[in-house]
Amino acid sequence: MNVVVTGGNRGIGYAVCAELARQGHRVVVVARDAAAGERAVRSLPGEVTLVQGDLSTVAGMWALAERLRSACPEIDVLVHNAGLWPSKLTLTSDGLEEAFAVNHLAPFTLNRLLEGHLKRVVQVSAGLYVKGRADPDRTPYGKDFHPLRTYADTKLCNVLTLRPFAERWQARGLTIDAVHPGVINTGLGARGGPVGLLLKVAKRFWKTPAQGAEPVVALTAKSTSGRYYDERDEIEMTTDPALGLRLWEQAEKLSGVA
Repeated sequence: MNVVVTGGNRGIGYAVCAELARQGHRVVVVARDAAAGERAVRSLPGEVTLVQGDLSTVAGMWALAERLRSACPEIDVLVHNAGLWPSKLTLTSDGLEEAFAVNHLAPFTLNRLLEGHLKRVVQVSAGLYVKGRADPDRTPYGKDFHPLRTYADTKLCNVLTLRPFAERWQARGLTIDAVHPGVINTGLGARGGPVGLLLKVAKRFWKTPAQGAEPVVALTAKSTSGRYYDERDEIEMTTDPALGLRLWEQAEKLSGVA
């Protein structure tokens, strides 16, 4: 099985790559930092290769899709693991809030650009999406940015496109599911100040990346579609279909895939 994992050089992504490689699958690690990606690849077992890619810009998303088509013409599973939980507002060269670009627009764009080469997509989500308040007129541009809530807002955007993708791909036999891997001790959300200190203390009691990788790896072998899993258990999604349609149409325009 050929598996592509974005953000596969650290945290949950690295643990997912390690387990899939151990099982004998061919793994492609997508990393923004080529040096960090090379270090990860050298430390992983089995057949593992690196494809460097920047998920924060639309041009980077298109370039990555082209590199992946060359490196792995047939992708059995694409795992969208890369994610940002920003402590401050950062706008990309496209004028988009960076977490919106990485957490939502990049998975959407790669799905559309690679759908002719895919069999299955697994989206690493976050249970915090239920706290999100996505506003298509404000969230993409950071106009409602908040150092704690923006992560939930952008994860909600991503979840809202899950069922539309499942419906779009049903006749083709492609499948897509999302999974909340649990509360995991990784570098996600690291920041300074009192909030950062509290977070650092709390993380000592959270699960390890290897534990977080378990439900993600398990989901790569499933054939369900349009489902949301809280670790191993399927749960109902709390979503607004009308808002999902607005975000879908907006993502098409922002990414240039329309």
